[in-house]
Formats: sequence, structure tokens, C-alpha cells
Amino acid sequence: MSDFSLTTLFVVPVGQTALPSSGSTQDLTAGTVGFFKSDYALATAANIAASPYFYVAQGRQNTYLQGSKRSDKIKGCPTAGAACNSNVTEWYKVTGCSDVSNQITDVTDFKVQCGEILTLTLRAHSSYIDTLYFNGFTRSVTVNAPCCECGGDVCTDVDVNALINSIIVKLNQSAPGDNPDNVSFKSFFTFENVGGTILRIQGKPLTKYGQPCDVAAFPWEYDRMYFSTFVYDGPATTADFIVADACNIVAKATVTQTSNYPSGTADEFKQLEKNFYSYQAGYLKSLYRMGGYNENFESYVTAGTIYDSYYIRFNELDKSAYQWGDYIHQDSTVILAVPNATTSGIAALVEPILVAALGAVVSNNTCITTTTTTTASS
Repeated sequence: MSDFSLTTLFVVPVGQTALPSSGSTQDLTAGTVGFFKSDYALATAANIAASPYFYVAQGRQNTYLQGSKRSDKIKGCPTAGAACNSNVTEWYKVTGCSDVSNQITDVTDFKVQCGEILTLTLRAHSSYIDTLYFNGFTRSVTVNAPCCECGGDVCTDVDVNALINSIIVKLNQSAPGDNPDNVSFKSFFTFENVGGTILRIQGKPLTKYGQPCDVAAFPWEYDRMYFSTFVYDGPATTADFIVADACNIVAKATVTQTSNYPSGTADEFKQLEKNFYSYQAGYLKSLYRMGGYNENFESYVTAGTIYDSYYIRFNELDKSAYQWGDYIHQDSTVILAVPNATTSGIAALVEPILVAALGAVVSNNTCITTTTTTTASS
């Protein structure tokens, strides 16, 4: 069983600082977004709840054989639990988060005796990495702990500072350890000795995906790298690539900062404009990488802008359980991308109208990026 949601994306232009104050959907200038009641009169926060349903609409630059871009009929329920005959099944907000963090792991509390052999294994994952490597990009380096100075206790004493430095030297080699495809750790990580007691491992930002030769391809997706760190006694073996976490751990690896995805970026909505373009185009529905082939395509995304987005998923108003057949359910989704408050004042005007029509909105995400997890020595 599968389902399909006919999705319409409205990107509010950065230059739009107010909602329409007069006219109807046919009077919208190119790019301008507005809300309209069932009789196509302007909707406001004061009158939208009384309307049998409402539309979201946006003016087009190219109106030949097509009018303004418009959603289907949306009937909300501003009062929770009331009998409103609403067709809305899902309604939430995604807050734009521009800050992106890379994972940081601190390795501390080395329980290594002088002269012992220890191995550090890193296992990295991302969308693309996991298409190339089974169980992630997993590589190990093996070092000998420094010998103790004369008079030292060979059972307990180890120069942790020297140990960390020797590990970093190995990690920074062009192809350390058991590395059949000659990939360097430096492609994905940086390494630092902090105060002589901490080995700090930080993930690097991933390279942005390239554009293939296919003129109709628009490959873009968020990706992030996250990794696990294990320090255990003895040399690396082939088993370590699969079960490194089952070995005798001799240091504590603590994730002090997690990697995260941005949300609401201009790149994201540029891609979504292309993904959902054909659903609302009256003609010339195909898109190509070269702009000259896309005379009917319009973009209202401004580079560098962070957008808060509102998602409204709803059934057809007249047939709340409308189906193509017994197995394929179809409904509609509206995505309304609004420049956040630091970019434009329009954000403070849009949300009150939606809340008046649909009820209180719940944010589906937060911009918190830091957590702490530990792989401890025994």
C-alpha cells in the first residue's frame, strides 16, 4: 500500500513585507502570497475562521493559460476538540536553523601500560559514505604506547601526551592502517592534542554534491557525517571492522558535539521548487538544468535566506476519504516557506492568520545541536 500527497509549495519573496489588502486571487502580482476565503475575498486573522474553507494563493509572472497558483480548499479547526468538519490531518511548523555543527569527540582516560599495543578505530557514516562502505567508513591505526622512563612503574605509568601525539601522527598519514582503498582520515577528520590529556577528533564538513551531466537532474540533499570512536588494546584484526565495540576498551570516547542538518535554507527550497513545480504548472512541466529551457519556471527563493516553513496536510474537502482506488490514498499538502523574522517582517503576519484558521501550531524541530554520549574504558 502506498499513498500520495499532491504538494504545492509557496515561497514568500523576501521583498514581500505585507499581505495583500485588496483584490482577489487574479489581482496578485508576481510572487505575492495571500490568503483568501471561500468567496475569493481576502482572508484575515479576524474573518478566516468563519469561512467554510480558505485558499493559499500566489501570483505568477507567466499567466498564459494559467492563473495564480492556488491550493485546494482547506478547512481547519481553530478550537481543539470542536466539531469543525475539518479536512486537515496534519499541521505543523519547521523552524529554520542555519547553524551547522560537525561532530566532536574527546578521547580521554587512557588506561594503557607502558609499551603496550593499542588500536584506535573510527567508523564514519553519512548518506554517501554508507553507499560506498559496508557498516560505514571503518579504519584503524595501531601504535605502541611509549616506554616508561628509568625508574618508572612499567605496569601503570604512561606518557599520555606522547601517546596522543603518536596516535595523531598515525592518523594524519596519507593511508594509515589497514586501508585497501588508500583513503586518508584527513579527508573526513581533524585531530588535536588538547592539554596533553585529550585527543580531540572533529568531523569535517562534507563536500557539496556535484552536478552530473544529465540536463534534467537536480541532485541536492542534506548530508552529515557522524562517527564512532573505539580505543582498545592489541593490534587491529579483520574482526575489528565489524565488532570493534566488543573489544577491550582502554580509553573513554565522549561525543561533546553532535553533527546536525541545517533546515530552511535557500538551497533546500530551491530544490523543493523544482521537485513540486510540475504539480502546479499549467504547461511546460519538464525542467532542465539550463535556465533557457525553463521559460515557465519561476523561483522566489533568495540566496542566503533562512525560511520558517508551515506544513498543512489535508484531504479533499468534499470527500474526506477520497481515493484513486482501494489501495492508493491521495491527499494534498501545502508547504508555505516564509523568510524568518530576522529577514522579513512578513513572518509576524502569516502565522496569526494560519493559527486563526487551523489552531495552535506546534514546531516540529528545534535548533539544539549538542548532546553527550560516552564509550567508557573498563
